[in-house]
Amino acid sequence: MRLSEPRVTPLEVSDMDEEQREVVRRAALGEPINIFTTLARHTKLLKRWLVFGAHVLNKSTIPPRERELVILRIGWLCQSEYEWAQHVVIGKNVGLTEEEIARIKEGPDAEGWAPMDQALLRATDELHGDAFISDSTWNDLKKTYSDNQMMDLIFAVGNYTLVSMALNSLGVQIDPGLNGFKK
Repeated sequence: MRLSEPRVTPLEVSDMDEEQREVVRRAALGEPINIFTTLARHTKLLKRWLVFGAHVLNKSTIPPRERELVILRIGWLCQSEYEWAQHVVIGKNVGLTEEEIARIKEGPDAEGWAPMDQALLRATDELHGDAFISDSTWNDLKKTYSDNQMMDLIFAVGNYTLVSMALNSLGVQIDPGLNGFKK
């Protein structure tokens, strides 16, 4: 973790007002987690971001396994251990293997990637480094992806870059039971 203590402390559920409790309850779908209890301090922001975040995470045209490949890569590139820890669990649930998750850190040039996975990782690296997908990578992805999927890919990388920046800068700590970059 970049910060060993939060800069903005998460709210305890007992300290939340009714609106905050309701937003966190809907967002967490279970036990409240630190990202939501931290962002609950700015309830209007949390409510509006959740609409977009729900699209990227649950309503995107990108298949879930491919989406998690991209999210984990951007979490690694941004060195967001919180993002990594949460999405390792989600990634495993949608079909990523332990080997693939470990290889995400090595990037698109690591041996063993299928061509589509390699193109997705390359697009993520290009967006992170240059805010642009090269023609070569674009053309590789367009062999399979529709225009809507290309847009969802770009917005997924953008959203999780934003989330990683917030998590890192706010000092959101990894939730109990999860592992960051080191096991």
